[in-house]
Amino acid sequence: MTSQPPPSGEEAPLQSSAASGALPVAAPAREMAPAEPIYDGEVVNDLPRAARRAVIRRFVSWWRRCPAVPVALKSRPALRQAARDLIAWALRSPFRFAGVVTRGLVVAARGWRRWIRVHDYREAAEQAEKLADKFIEIRALTLFRWKLTAAAIWAGAAAVTTADLLYGARAVWIAAGTAAVALAITGRRTDGSPGRKAVLAGPRTLIWTMDPQVLVDAFRDAKLIGKDESLRLVERAARVGDGWAITVDLPATRKAADVIKHRDALASALAVDEVQLIVERVRGKGGHAGRVFLWVADEDPYSGPPLRTPLLDVECWDAWRPVPFGRDARQRRIDLPLVWTSLLVGAIPRQGKTFAIRLPAAGLILDPYTRLYVFDGKGGKDWDAAEAVAYRFVRGDELEHAYAVRDYLVELVAEVQSRFARMATLDDEVCPESKITPAMSRDPNLGMPITAVIIDEVHVFLENPTREQIGGKKTTLGDYITDLLTYLARKGPAAGIVVILATQRPDSNTIPSRLRAVLGSRFALRVMDWRDSNIVLGEQMNTRGYDASTLLPSHKGVGILRPDGETDTGADVVAMTVRTYYMPNPQWREICARGRALREAVGTLAGHAAGDDRRQAIDPASVVKALGPVAGGIDTEESARLLELPEPLASLADYLGNDLAPDGREFVPTAELTDELDIEPSLFARQMSELGCRPTRQYVPTDDGATRRVRGYLTADIRAAINRSATNETGFDTATETD
Repeated sequence: MTSQPPPSGEEAPLQSSAASGALPVAAPAREMAPAEPIYDGEVVNDLPRAARRAVIRRFVSWWRRCPAVPVALKSRPALRQAARDLIAWALRSPFRFAGVVTRGLVVAARGWRRWIRVHDYREAAEQAEKLADKFIEIRALTLFRWKLTAAAIWAGAAAVTTADLLYGARAVWIAAGTAAVALAITGRRTDGSPGRKAVLAGPRTLIWTMDPQVLVDAFRDAKLIGKDESLRLVERAARVGDGWAITVDLPATRKAADVIKHRDALASALAVDEVQLIVERVRGKGGHAGRVFLWVADEDPYSGPPLRTPLLDVECWDAWRPVPFGRDARQRRIDLPLVWTSLLVGAIPRQGKTFAIRLPAAGLILDPYTRLYVFDGKGGKDWDAAEAVAYRFVRGDELEHAYAVRDYLVELVAEVQSRFARMATLDDEVCPESKITPAMSRDPNLGMPITAVIIDEVHVFLENPTREQIGGKKTTLGDYITDLLTYLARKGPAAGIVVILATQRPDSNTIPSRLRAVLGSRFALRVMDWRDSNIVLGEQMNTRGYDASTLLPSHKGVGILRPDGETDTGADVVAMTVRTYYMPNPQWREICARGRALREAVGTLAGHAAGDDRRQAIDPASVVKALGPVAGGIDTEESARLLELPEPLASLADYLGNDLAPDGREFVPTAELTDELDIEPSLFARQMSELGCRPTRQYVPTDDGATRRVRGYLTADIRAAINRSATNETGFDTATETD
């Protein structure tokens, strides 16, 4: 066997050893040098996506906050509005230039006329009664100035002719343009300059959207800012809906509340009807006490055909969602929250009161898990369709109907007590707080559905004078129903109770203050005077610019809404004017029929709608105990004796109500009391003096924001007189009860 030459290099020992089966021999030792780490990757020139986004966000934030950046470049809507303004400015510029040139020509002509007539010299001579002595001098000076005028005209004509001959028509156009610019500068509108104001009065137009100076003048004319003060533009005038909107800052110490209160004066200064002007304070982030938003409609925003309710287009509704109620002047939809609150609607007859309370009732009807107590004090057919879905239903104004309302309210008060007792036994997962939740309201095992008490013409039941003996105390049926409703409105919302009341007699005798004080949302359609408006909306709302007596008779269904909760216009709004949706009888019957079908489908049809009018067995003593103390800081026993109080204390106690409490009003003007009680002032003063109440004088605020000193009585003195009379400590004989 021939031997092969060994392989070269270091492979030779390995191969030979493998061939012979011997152990491998280690290779000769070498110097080992540490190698650099090897990285596997690629070169990236851009920042990571998250870092790029952070840089972009910081740049955008800086761009929006930087005062050096124009407002028009900070957002796309502002840029589009600026482009539209630029186009409008370009289109109007020729006409505006022609106008200022014409004004400049008139100003120049007036100035030349005064100069040529030596007007200043003539007036000085007339004031010194030496016009006859100076007549020759004035005449000579007038002729001299006429000669100067003629010379100037000839010289100007010669200069223009010479320039035309030497340089052609270009020189003539340059001269004409220079003269036009000079006349435009002369005719510009500048405060304090002569000839800038119209001599003849005439119709004004809303040009403040084009000229901000007119808006400043309107604020000055309305006495909202001083003559030397101005406004600061926050957002330029822009088209919003069918009107113009602008946001301005008032001067320091000026308040937006004053602008809202004097909205009619500002509307007069802007030459528009006050219903076309909407004034709102800008609150929250980006707002402060001196920032005002103005919106001016092109025409009456509350005219036009009735608004169709969106509830007709839905199959069902969730009672926990706010119900579509109407639209404001800017055509924004206003939704009214119902859960956790209550509603009072007041108006004079035929202003849309019944249609207004049908809207929240329709939202509740379309939720098959709600329970409805419907009481109609009018006795007509407005609520007949609701009989098909109502758990309890009463229609009529007879005594038997008032007793039925009383019994059903007693039943509901007991139900509220039972719900609170059951909530106390539930774990925190089912009932996190002592309040009802959406899941609890839909659980048939718990039996706590959202329950609404809807009473139309509630004054029919609250004014019932039938004598009652409740818990051994004497009162009236109307007062007892008032106490029941007060309890439901005060403690019922946490248990899922919604109270909705409507009345055409919004006065202090019909709706006692102890009931009004616990009704959250208020809606006032047109009423007779500001007192009735305040009874519905709240004390001194007219001084804040919200007076339902100023609404036009032609505006059916238009009222002032004071919501208890957040609406589409913001959570900080005090009140707003709303045009309610219109739901005539055919549509109302359709809603009720749909609500009955929904209840039949889920098995929640019960009570009167299912033919079951049986009343629950109630412990009256527990209900009376639940009502507790009543209004005015007077206990139940003393309140039962109010009917036995001498006049005028009985009327005073009924009118003042909660204002008699220690934390209520401290002082009541005599004029207010005599107007409300319809009593002759001298007789009233004599009666109060006999009761131990002496008048005093205090300063009270007026409608214009000032104060004046008036005569009146301290509520502490009235409260003491009531307590003395109630306990027979004054020697007056109380009236005896006759059955």
